[in-house]
Amino acid sequence: MDLKKSGHQKIDWVKKYMKVINSIKEKYYDEKPFKGKKISMSIHLEAKTAYLAIILKQLGAEVSITGSNPLSTQPDVVEALKDYGLNVYAEKTLDEGVYWKNIDKVLSQKPDIIIDDGADLGSRYIEKYDTNSLLGICEETTTGVMRYEALNKKGSLKVPVIAVNNSKMKYLFDNRYGTGQSTWDGIIRSTNTTVTGKNVVVGGYGWCSRGIALRAKGLGANVIVTEVDPIKANEAIMDGFRVMKMDYAAPIGDIFVTATGDINIITKKHFRKMKDGAILANSGHFDVEVSVKDMKEIADSIEEIKPGVEEYKIDGKSLFLLAKGRLVNLVNGDGHPIEIMDLSFSLQLEAAKYLLENPDQKINVKPVPDFIDNKIARIKLETMGIEIDTLSKEQQKYLNKGI
Repeated sequence: MDLKKSGHQKIDWVKKYMKVINSIKEKYYDEKPFKGKKISMSIHLEAKTAYLAIILKQLGAEVSITGSNPLSTQPDVVEALKDYGLNVYAEKTLDEGVYWKNIDKVLSQKPDIIIDDGADLGSRYIEKYDTNSLLGICEETTTGVMRYEALNKKGSLKVPVIAVNNSKMKYLFDNRYGTGQSTWDGIIRSTNTTVTGKNVVVGGYGWCSRGIALRAKGLGANVIVTEVDPIKANEAIMDGFRVMKMDYAAPIGDIFVTATGDINIITKKHFRKMKDGAILANSGHFDVEVSVKDMKEIADSIEEIKPGVEEYKIDGKSLFLLAKGRLVNLVNGDGHPIEIMDLSFSLQLEAAKYLLENPDQKINVKPVPDFIDNKIARIKLETMGIEIDTLSKEQQKYLNKGI
């Protein structure tokens, strides 16, 4: 009962700050646009996700939900969510078998729409189930979009996918400001150490990594960026960061953070070069960026010294791995700030509604329509009491002429 109470308190707390999605719910409440439709969800199961699921239920959907990462599920939120009449199949576990069993339970509901985070749910459905009744998939993350685009290139994609991640109101805010703040929240909570004055090495300079680097700079760190894209490397330099190979950064870094969406960003050769006491964290979707396999292979000993912090003894040095190499912002923290996820989940709701209203989509990976992006942006301004200028007819005519 205490666990359930805690979950309800968390959900009630986020409800106060998710003003955009509350506004959308009020507009659609009488209409019940999802009435009679089944929605299956796999998103990091914490309070903000729970509230999205509750609203979809209130708007008529039959909702089945699980987590999208083995360690990001919050047990108290799971228990509370069961009180809302949803089909909840989720556990915080490192048992991959249990994780995939819950995925299959959610998919067995034969959804009309899938709301995904990382592409485990949708790709599993495409691989194992009959997709005839599935209208489409709404994908939340960079990693998930990459996976669906790969399926599309191979000719294996069977349903349309809306890349919610590629919406401006998503990646400019969620990926940058959300990841930036929540990553450092997870690291600081775990270690209780300073960031100021330290050498922070950020793997990658996409939107997520930019946010991490920006916040590290704000905390007083000396930030080093590693990249493979020459254009992004130039951007990082002009944003005021040092850029170098990971080989050169490894001996001087105090804190390492990856967020690239790729594998083997930090490997055996880098671990051997690191200084005693170096801290390693990952904010990419999967636990493959900091090679935990390599760490285990060369470690003399491994010990969990506090929740979410493991000490690896390597060549007489101590290296500290956070969150078992998984998403440090969700495993060791509460994920992105509420107001940030308010934007992303409002986009998810509108994207799902768009699929229902436009069922004959071409099978490909497409962005959220611009009118939805602009709608969310305007509602967000309204919730803050902010008005902006509009173009006069004369101004619009001037722009349309291209003068």
